Amino acid sequence: MKTDSEEPWIRHLLNVGRSLMTELDLGAALDRVRHTARELTGRRQELEKAFRSLEATRDVAVAIGDEVSLEHVLELIVERGRELVEARSLVIMLRDGQELVVRASAGHIREMQGVRLPIAESTSGQVLEHRRPERITDVAAMLRTAPDEFGVADAHTALLVPMVYRGEALGVLAAFDRGADWAAFGEDDEQMLRTFAASAATAVAMAQTVQADRLRSSLAAADAERRHWARELHDETLQGLGGLHVLLSSALRRNDPERAQEAMREAVEHLEQEIGNLRAIITELRPAALDELGLRTAIEALLDRHREQSGFDIDRELLLPGPSTRDGRLDGDLETTVYRLLQEALTNVAKHARADRVQVAITESDGELLIEVRDDGTGFDPATTSHGLGLAGMHERVTLAGGALIVESGEHGTVISARLPARVASGAAQPERRA
Repeated sequence: MKTDSEEPWIRHLLNVGRSLMTELDLGAALDRVRHTARELTGRRQELEKAFRSLEATRDVAVAIGDEVSLEHVLELIVERGRELVEARSLVIMLRDGQELVVRASAGHIREMQGVRLPIAESTSGQVLEHRRPERITDVAAMLRTAPDEFGVADAHTALLVPMVYRGEALGVLAAFDRGADWAAFGEDDEQMLRTFAASAATAVAMAQTVQADRLRSSLAAADAERRHWARELHDETLQGLGGLHVLLSSALRRNDPERAQEAMREAVEHLEQEIGNLRAIITELRPAALDELGLRTAIEALLDRHREQSGFDIDRELLLPGPSTRDGRLDGDLETTVYRLLQEALTNVAKHARADRVQVAITESDGELLIEVRDDGTGFDPATTSHGLGLAGMHERVTLAGGALIVESGEHGTVISARLPARVASGAAQPERRA
């Protein structure tokens, strides 16, 4: 039984307990926990989106640094852009005059590369002209171009974003149907694709510039070769034939049988000489041995000619298929590139190096063809004399073949090194590799 003196203490304890229960308010605390969890989940999703955007942008930036082909850049853009906004399909269109041309696509889409859309009469064209993204919730009703034109006949929603580089509208990214349930694209998707499109536009502009530079360089090299052979024909063959014409015309005017006989004998000698000149020019253009007997035989003949004509010694190491070997023969374009590279390098040595000895080595390792031409001549400065020595054309040949060229020169001579992918001819067996 409780005394009166205990009752105030008990009442106080009960009051404290009630106060603690009120202050703790477990229900409110649980609500706060739930709210915080939702905030954290939202932030996590935002971080995941930001991470995907950074990844996609990084991949495109790497492509710019690698100077890869425009086609490869476009394929990378559509793949990474589609993943970024979780689209079922994505198309990239580039401007060509007053039209947009489909250049690449990814996802659930029929191949539509090369399809052209008029800028003035298409929704994509207006997105390009106004440089403003557009979200479309009903493709069939709102897209001015039929979905089938994009190869997405069953598309429901779309997100169109312009690609702008330094104020110039280059093209449009068109994403269709977000996720497996074909949901509409939201503001976050638009913002991410807009950011990605800016990097994509930079990559496209850089790739187009590289492509144009390579074309100009290739045309310049071709023009230089045409001028070279024009000089050869003019200086050698045409002048010789002109002299022959004068000789025969003079003999005919004199009406002297003995002089005519002598003139004909001289004409035969001149003709034999000019035939030899023409054969030499034809051999320089495209040696028959290269087609008939293969690269090694053609190179051996080239080295022998230079040794006889130029007077320097040539050490050779040619680890290539022999003349009777059909399996494993290199691709025809690659053979031409290798032959031309050696031809130009040896011509430079003969004209400029004043060398006594040249070493030529061609080997194959890990799927690459390694070519080296080393001389003991006077050397030069590659940074200031590349055009005079034809190094620009050599770089162009090697680059177009997918390889790389290094030129090192100094007082002890010059080394020209090239690495090329060792592609074999179509239908030829791969050469057996040795461990």
